[in-house]
Amino acid sequence: MSALRPDLAVIASHVQPGTRVLDVGCGDGALMAALQDRGCDARGMEVDPALVERCVARGLSVIQGDADRDLADYPDKAFDYAVLSQTLQTAARPDRMLDELLRVGRQAFVSFPNFAHWRTRAALAFQGRMPVTRHLPVSWYETQNIHHVTVADFRELIAVKGVRCERAWYFAGDRAIGAAAANLRAEYALFELSR
Repeated sequence: MSALRPDLAVIASHVQPGTRVLDVGCGDGALMAALQDRGCDARGMEVDPALVERCVARGLSVIQGDADRDLADYPDKAFDYAVLSQTLQTAARPDRMLDELLRVGRQAFVSFPNFAHWRTRAALAFQGRMPVTRHLPVSWYETQNIHHVTVADFRELIAVKGVRCERAWYFAGDRAIGAAAANLRAEYALFELSR
């Protein structure tokens, strides 16, 4: 699992073997493959047809779909875990996406880039421009990010929705960091959630 991005490695290590997992926005299927190796029944949904094709070529169970509308097709609690990795900020309504994740999954893992990271703040403050960083690698006009979420914003959203945070992890580069000043220090965050 060392080839996985750090947030995906954490998810893979915390998902119980033998469980059913839906990876929403599964990309190239790296997490799904790792979960299958652990004996999980991992399914995926991906909007990009080229990535769906790559997953299917790897023997992974993936459908092409838009999570903003297609999660509604799944029954309540159909999965033990629903995963939304680095996709929340691209959702039309992240609040509704969170509701759907916790409807179809008994628990959810959600990771996202933290737009309050100090490098992002510095780029805006000193250059007056939207940053291009290792975790936000394209210019503002190319990005799929339509909601600029921060760790503090996400914590407020889950509090308003009555969602329980089971655990949270924060990352700077490829390493985990502590929770102290995470809204300033973390480039991206991962939350394990339940209702």
